[in-house]
Amino acid sequence: MLSTFTQKLTGTIAFLSYLFNTIFWLIPIVMFSLLKSMLPFNTAQKRLNHLLDGSASNWVSVNSIIQKVIGGPNIQVTGIDGLSLNKWYMVISNHQSWVDILVLQRVLNGKIPFLKFFLKKELIFVPFLGLAWWALDFPFMKRYSKKFLAKNPHMRGKDIETTKKACAKFKHKPVSVMTFVEGTRFTQHKHSQQASTFTHLLKPKAGGIAFALDAMNGQLTTLVNVTIYYPQGIPTLWQFISGQVQQIQVQISTQDINSNYIGDYLNDKAFQTNFQQWINELWLNKDQALEKLKLMNKVEADIESKDKLTATFYQHK
Repeated sequence: MLSTFTQKLTGTIAFLSYLFNTIFWLIPIVMFSLLKSMLPFNTAQKRLNHLLDGSASNWVSVNSIIQKVIGGPNIQVTGIDGLSLNKWYMVISNHQSWVDILVLQRVLNGKIPFLKFFLKKELIFVPFLGLAWWALDFPFMKRYSKKFLAKNPHMRGKDIETTKKACAKFKHKPVSVMTFVEGTRFTQHKHSQQASTFTHLLKPKAGGIAFALDAMNGQLTTLVNVTIYYPQGIPTLWQFISGQVQQIQVQISTQDINSNYIGDYLNDKAFQTNFQQWINELWLNKDQALEKLKLMNKVEADIESKDKLTATFYQHK
C-alpha cells in the first residue's frame, strides 16, 4: 500500500492532470458547440458532430492514459470482444461509486460509439456543460409525474413524444445510450431501506430503461450488460485517483433487444409485467455474478495469505 504522503501526492497530480485535460478538451467542444448552433446545415452538422465526438473520445482516452500512468488500477475485463463502433447499443451497469463512470469510459471507449446519458431537460441550462451535452447529442428527457398527469391528462404521452424527437438524430448515426438501472449508487443504508431481495444490488427501476427503449423506437438493437466489481471494496473518487485501488474486475455480456422489449410501459400492464420480469432476471444473474466474484477473490486472498505464512515459516526454520 502507498504511504499517506505518496497517496496525497499521487492524488493531487492526478486531479490536476484530469482538470487540465478537461479544460483542454472543453474549449474545442464549446467552440464546436457554438458553431453547431449557428450552422443548421446538414453538411456542417455532420462534420461538427464528428469533431465533437472525436474531441469527447480524446478526452476519455487521455483520462485513461492518466489512470494508467498515475497510480491507476489494473482493470480486468471479460466479454469485451464482438463490440463495434458501427452499432446501436443500450448500456446498463450496476452503480456503486462515481468511479463507475470512469471505469465504463475507459473500458468501452473506442469499442462502441461514445457513451451518451439520458439527461433531465433542466440540465441543458447548466453553464457550458449544458451546451456541450446538447452539441454532443445527449438526449434530454422531459418526465411528468403521475400526480402531474392526473391533473393534466392532455399531457399524457408528451414526454415520450418529446424524447423521441430528441432521439431522431440517432436514426442514421450509431450511438451508445447509458443508464444506471438502479437509479442511484449502492449503499448498505439504501439497500436496507429498500429491503432489496438482491445481495449486492439495489432494486432495478425497470421504467427508466423501458422509457428509453420506447423513445428510441427500436433503434437500440443490442444490450450491453456491464457488471463492475471492486475486490478491495467500493472506492471513493479520491481513493481511485490517489492510487489506493489496485484492481477492478469488469464482466460484459451482450444480447439482442427484440421487439418484445419495446412498448408502452406506463399503460400496458401485460407489457409492464413482462418487462419487469426481464429486468429482474438480468439483475438476479448480475447479483449471482457479483457473489461469485466475491467468493473467487476471497479464495485467492486466502491462498495468497497461506503462501506468505508458508514462506515466512521456511525463512525462519
